Amino acid sequence: MTTARQPFPDALHRQVARLDRKVAALDRLSRRYSWVRLGIVLAGMAAAFGAYQTGHAVFVGLTLACGVAFVAAVALHRRVLRSLTRHRIYRRIKAAHAARAALDWDALPPPRPVPKAETHPFETDLNLTGERSLLHLLDTAVSEGGSERLRSWLLTTIPDPERIARRQVLVRELAPLSAFRDRLALNGALVAERPDARWDGAGLLAWLGREDRGRLLPWLAFLGALAAVNLTLAVLHFSGLAPPWWIFTLTLYAWIYLLRHRDYGHLFDEADYLLNTLSRFRAVLLFLEKYRYGKHERLAWLCAPFCRAGRKPSAELRRITWIAAAASSQKSEIVWLALNALMPWDLFFTYRLDRYKAAMRRKLPAWLDTWYELEALSSLANFSGLHPAYALPEVLPEAAGAPPPLFEGKALGHPLLPEAVKVRNDFTIRHLGEIALITGSNMSGKSTFLRTLGVNLCLAFAGGPVDAAALRTIPFRLFTCIQVADSVNDGISYFYAEVRRLKALLQALEAAHPYPLFFLIDEIFRGTNNRERLIGSRAFVRALAHGHGVGAISTHDLELVHLAEEVEGIHNFHFREQVRDGRMAFDYRLRPGPCPTSNALKIMRMEGLPVEEASPDGGSAP
Repeated sequence: MTTARQPFPDALHRQVARLDRKVAALDRLSRRYSWVRLGIVLAGMAAAFGAYQTGHAVFVGLTLACGVAFVAAVALHRRVLRSLTRHRIYRRIKAAHAARAALDWDALPPPRPVPKAETHPFETDLNLTGERSLLHLLDTAVSEGGSERLRSWLLTTIPDPERIARRQVLVRELAPLSAFRDRLALNGALVAERPDARWDGAGLLAWLGREDRGRLLPWLAFLGALAAVNLTLAVLHFSGLAPPWWIFTLTLYAWIYLLRHRDYGHLFDEADYLLNTLSRFRAVLLFLEKYRYGKHERLAWLCAPFCRAGRKPSAELRRITWIAAAASSQKSEIVWLALNALMPWDLFFTYRLDRYKAAMRRKLPAWLDTWYELEALSSLANFSGLHPAYALPEVLPEAAGAPPPLFEGKALGHPLLPEAVKVRNDFTIRHLGEIALITGSNMSGKSTFLRTLGVNLCLAFAGGPVDAAALRTIPFRLFTCIQVADSVNDGISYFYAEVRRLKALLQALEAAHPYPLFFLIDEIFRGTNNRERLIGSRAFVRALAHGHGVGAISTHDLELVHLAEEVEGIHNFHFREQVRDGRMAFDYRLRPGPCPTSNALKIMRMEGLPVEEASPDGGSAP
């Protein structure tokens, strides 16, 4: 079944064009400010020279006026530069949206380099991760955590219907909020040090989790009391009321204080690191804290950790700013000596920093977890917004006892195929034990259809929209055997690698689990000769038909179609082709029944290879 759907990127291209004009205007304004600043500097130098030569009040006034004008110009120029940076990022975000809608892979940001797990039940076969993959298409996260969360959702092996339902509600709520999603991405992009980099909060969490310095409060109380004694004795001495005993107490205070230097020696470095790291994260925190969620109740519930009274990020950011400002005294020896002679200044703010770090160890994981969740959900919502015709599937809450059909897809398509060439098909599985045996010629669409089923199941179980007019399914465990690879280094042949993969599939099918297995096998036992392939295939398909699962198997072996007459639950489907003007033509439509044609000899003949005609007795004729 084929449906025509209009491409979405036209409006995005217009937005990108408007942003290009805005960026160009801001860039011109920035260059003007650079010239203005240079002019003010030159005028100030001339006025200062005149004041130096003549001492006239007019030149002195001009010098001061130039100084004030320069400060104002710098402030205005910085505002323009900040605006220019934000508009460039926003333009990059919109251009990436247009590229995602048009499947323009070269215009997309590069994917996060994560190695594939060869033993995963379906990651490699379905092109879910890596270059030009489903994750590459979906992933709008700017943090490592957000990207990894989306990846884990797509690769989940045990779907959770309750979590899927919660994600679907949030995706449905986020899908029309393109401005919210883009502002979240923009503020998140400000966190990264480079445009092509992703922010990783794991390092900050690990740093916060380091062992504390120990109990500083007793030492702080003792040294604070000793400092108060020093001050009292010094006042009494200089008032003529006591001898200079303060010299002895100050010496004792300094000796003990210096012995504790290891506790506060890195105060400024630690406070400055924490301030700079959290300040980069500041834009995201404050955006989520101050956003007016209004009627978006689910989104407000998700972002509640940023909005709770007494725990808001803005208050915590003010605290670390205050601590870092106090710690900056370590950069001036005179100021440091004066402050710490009066009181245990560094030890006090080290104690405050440790308290702050302890508070952040409790709060930051929830903030980061919410941000990562929101980024992963926004990726799915953006996918839904770019493809409004895609449907949110119905995932039934329980596999056992679910009414038929167990899987029903209407107008299923592959999201990695361009709309101009995409053909959609309906597909239904009604009962456990059903197997769709798909035959057809080379290049007719068998492998693509298997991947279409698998990719849409992954999207459904991640909580996102599927490339279909409608999809209803029970929770399945998914296992595929489509893209088997041999290994030269391990000495594993293609056939042996396929046998091991099929053995793992059979073990998963036989495992005691409440969710049945949905298996997809492409060209079963293709790595051996025809006779042994047919014998092995028949036995393996029979075993699958009696297992706790359902699936689809593609094959070139037309002899296997007779299994539908022998085993209940096996149904034949096929793709076909036609020869038009000496060329192969495919319509990629799934039809019931076994394939009536094959095209291997046709292709060889059209390409000029020698082909022997088949004789009536099954041999070959010259």
